[in-house]
Order: sequence, then structure tokens, then C-alpha cells
Amino acid sequence: MEVDSVARHGQYPEAMMLTLIKTVHTIIYATMVTAVFYTLYSGITGNLTTWTAVSIGLVTIECVVFAANGFHCPLTQWAQKYGAPKGYVGETFLPERLSNILLRSFAVLFLVGLGLVVLRLVQ
Repeated sequence: MEVDSVARHGQYPEAMMLTLIKTVHTIIYATMVTAVFYTLYSGITGNLTTWTAVSIGLVTIECVVFAANGFHCPLTQWAQKYGAPKGYVGETFLPERLSNILLRSFAVLFLVGLGLVVLRLVQ
């Protein structure tokens, strides 16, 4: 049964749904952070493995999904529906301001790592 359908039928209170949405978001966030750092590690060390490709692929998919959703997290609508202030999901329950700084930082780290991986591949 789909999460939205379960909540609509009253099986989970709204606070529990918001916690579930934030928890799923936290898991995705942690996966993306790991992928960013693995890409950077691979670029710096030249240790290019299948995991390098998986990491680059995961971050690329995340970027496409984010862009396709107007540069907003797709979980924002659900979070707003279940009572999040301003519809903000929040990574690992972090404040929005810190989250925005981290998003930009991880984007730069990923691009540096990706650039180094590409340089390693063309050498």
C-alpha cells in the first residue's frame, strides 16, 4: 500500500508521517553525501572503481530529479501536506539555513571530484 494512501486512511497520524518523510529524506541525503565524498576520493586518489561509477550515477540522478522538480526536493510537497513549516523537509533534521550551505558545498565537492575523475580517465 502506498504511503500517501495509508496516511489518508488514518492509519498513521500526521506527525508520524512527517517523521517518516524526514527519515526517508535523511537516508537519501546520507547516501548522496557518501556518493559525493566517494567521487571526490576517487578523483584525488585515482582509485576508479565500479563504486565510482555508481556514486557519479546516483548524484547525477539526484540532480536530474531535483532539476525536474523546479530545484526543490520532491518530498517537500508531502512534508508540507503533513505539517512541515513552509513544506521544508530538512536533511537529517538540520535547520534550513545550514542545509542550504551544505547543498552548495556538496555541489562544489562533487564537481571537483567529477573533474578529477574525468582528468584521470583521459590521462
